[in-house]
Amino acid sequence: MKPVIALVGRPNVGKSTLFNRLTRSRDAIVADFAGLTRDRHYGNGRLGSREYIVIDTGGFEPEAGEGIYREMAKQTRQAVAESDVVVFVVDARSGLGAQDHEIARYLRRLGKPTVLVANKAEGMKEGGQLSEFFELGLGEVLPVSGAHGQGIRSMLEAALGRIDALADDEEPPAEEGEQVIRLAVAGRPNVGKSTLINAWLGEERLVAFDLPGTTRDAISVPFERGGQKYELIDTAGIRRKGKVFEAIEKFSVVKTLQAIERAHVVLLLLDATQGVTDQDAHIAGYILESGRAVVLAINKWDAVDAYQRQQIERQVESRLAFLKFASLHLVSASKRQGLGPLWKSIAQAYASAMRKMPTPVLTRLLQEAVAFQAPQRSGMYRPKMRYAHQGGMNPPVIVIHGNSLEHVPEVYRRFLEGRFRKAFDLVGTPLRIEFKTSANPYKEA
Repeated sequence: MKPVIALVGRPNVGKSTLFNRLTRSRDAIVADFAGLTRDRHYGNGRLGSREYIVIDTGGFEPEAGEGIYREMAKQTRQAVAESDVVVFVVDARSGLGAQDHEIARYLRRLGKPTVLVANKAEGMKEGGQLSEFFELGLGEVLPVSGAHGQGIRSMLEAALGRIDALADDEEPPAEEGEQVIRLAVAGRPNVGKSTLINAWLGEERLVAFDLPGTTRDAISVPFERGGQKYELIDTAGIRRKGKVFEAIEKFSVVKTLQAIERAHVVLLLLDATQGVTDQDAHIAGYILESGRAVVLAINKWDAVDAYQRQQIERQVESRLAFLKFASLHLVSASKRQGLGPLWKSIAQAYASAMRKMPTPVLTRLLQEAVAFQAPQRSGMYRPKMRYAHQGGMNPPVIVIHGNSLEHVPEVYRRFLEGRFRKAFDLVGTPLRIEFKTSANPYKEA
């Protein structure tokens, strides 16, 4: 198995910067704000031939009493429990703080292998400037700079050196051709995205708190169900531009849009207590524009009466009519009601997005559609369709070749889409049809 390294420390000491350095990625949001990271965040890294897993955590307050800080502390404790070694990060610039002493006492009490790291130590030398950190009773202090990459190798060698060799217990390699389905859960703030993922996982893996905007990063969680591996991506809620005041939240929106782009399937979560808003339609439009497969779910269904249920169903039909190809589910994440059928629709949407459509079948379907209803003449032009082939997957793209196809009306494009969808049983995925007109060699004559 890969060794697991947890990054722990008080807020704003640079844990996320170190995480990005160790994973050679930009997966964790980094900015000059305390308390930016809230959930624990996993990533993979490598030192030479040795691979490892890194866990980024939020600012740790072991004695946090209530509210969001208590939830963040719970996440950090879980990360420490899962890890093989803890990298305790302190701030070389601001020096030792009372909170550092609290964290050190907690780690000493656990007895977990710990490496003490002084971040932001660019330009500093070991010795006098870092001597105060020996008060923590955790041994040698390693100066590093996550921003500049200084001392990172020494830190990793120290951390991995604390872990016993696990050569006899290596994780078996994934079977060739095994596909991990990336599933992003998107929606407005406070619709229950983190609660839904926690319900699936059966543990409080993500901070779920009755406060809009609790999740600020796109958090990725590995998951397996029925032999199929998934990567669950919890995204930050997206508000209207006029409502995004915090710089932190602007970063979060970017991460959410990136998560949607890289997902195979997006679960768009709506709030039954608030109905379908313009912002829901905006997010749905972005998912459609990105070409991702999509499943719709209305959360908090148990919290509304019969009249409200009728109203929201009508709103879905009118405001989200452009997603009529998507399956709709009525769920309650907090009470774990209606969650099972979601998986069937997710699998169906993924299979549809990756469907292979042979050229002979597509061409035959095209000819049958033209025989049933030919495209209208446009002035002196009459579109002639000759053959079709597949131009891509996720979303499926069908390319139709012929003459004067630039004059094919939109209504006829929708007619063709309906026939292709029915023939290939495409549910939950957008379908794009492109027309390519053959060049006329005598046009310039």
